[in-house]
Amino acid sequence: MTQAFERADPAELGFDPERLDMIGPAMQQFVDTHYAPNLVTMVLRHGKVVYVDTCGYTDIETRTPVSEDTLFRLFSNTKPIAGLATLLLYEDGMLTPDDPVSQFVPELAGMRVQREGGGTELAKRDITIRDCLTNTTSLATMADMPMTYRQMYREPLEKLGMIRSENHVPLPINSRERMAALAQIPLADHPGKRFIYHAGYSILGAVLEAASGQDMDTFFRERIFEPLGMTDSSFYVEDERIDRFPNCYAMARSPSGPELRIQETPAASEKVTGPRVNFGVGGDTGGVVTTITDYARFGQMLLNGGELDGVRLLGRKSVDLMVGNHSGDMVTPMLGQGYHFGLGVAGFNGLTGKPNIRSRGCYGWGGAAGTHYWADPEEDLMGLVFSQVHGTVIRGVWPDNEYQRAFQRLVYQALV
Repeated sequence: MTQAFERADPAELGFDPERLDMIGPAMQQFVDTHYAPNLVTMVLRHGKVVYVDTCGYTDIETRTPVSEDTLFRLFSNTKPIAGLATLLLYEDGMLTPDDPVSQFVPELAGMRVQREGGGTELAKRDITIRDCLTNTTSLATMADMPMTYRQMYREPLEKLGMIRSENHVPLPINSRERMAALAQIPLADHPGKRFIYHAGYSILGAVLEAASGQDMDTFFRERIFEPLGMTDSSFYVEDERIDRFPNCYAMARSPSGPELRIQETPAASEKVTGPRVNFGVGGDTGGVVTTITDYARFGQMLLNGGELDGVRLLGRKSVDLMVGNHSGDMVTPMLGQGYHFGLGVAGFNGLTGKPNIRSRGCYGWGGAAGTHYWADPEEDLMGLVFSQVHGTVIRGVWPDNEYQRAFQRLVYQALV
């Protein structure tokens, strides 16, 4: 079992308990109005749990209640763990953020770039590991490709699952097969020039496997999950844990308002059925599956400067490197002004844009199925809100998700 955090009196750790208790009813309202099938929230300060609440169901039809032990598909909430994995290998001397990825994945040497007006040209520089983590590889998605690429590069696009093959069933491929396919498709721009979310994390997974000599399932388990006591965390769900693995829903619009529809059942999930060759460090096919408590152990280790319960995974300055500003003055549509990308996390620098109800230096990230966490070093505070629903974003991508914004506001307004 995962080692539990010590529970503390909120008043002793700087919270107004009555204000903190406003979280539960507010989250229940989002469940009642069908913005989420379930919501599990957790607040920690100074390494102790001051608030936990659960509401909603893992299966709406059978009304199976969600719990602290429910297993959640993290999707892109896996990215911060990938940042940690990168820095573990950095401390081992196996790589640096500015190493070209071709040093580990030779297939990606000499990439070509789409040229305005047609044709391609040689990339001005190689894609780096830092590019992968900060979403600046300039790898093309279907939205960034000319329509002619669908035929010109049909075979690699089918292998990557970016377009459907004739039988509509993309064959599973491992990370090196994925790299060989990616190498055939021209970049949307020169590396470092274009922000294209998520695309580079498939490269990162192949780099980390080559540098470590292990697949990411093994590496994450041996170097991260086991040392941190994250006993409920893995890329796939074993038979004995299926009863804790929920439906994943999608939010749709109907004349009467939001409506939740089942997108994936546990029995049909790739996380159960396999074929267990795609360990998506950026969240592909759902990324890591974990509980809110397990993820809090990961987050608390970073907030502690790389250590948890006497186990040190990273040096303090390596954590500083991870959460620092690696995207400079680049303003992305995902974050807006006042935010930057670190190595697998996004940070609030508070230097431009509008003020926010968080401290400068606050960092975190979220996932496509409704999970989100943030950590605030200034307040020694961490908040987590987990659900399993796609399509809840109302006015943009994190941090503009409504229940996530409401949760964060309610946590901060309870500080005294």
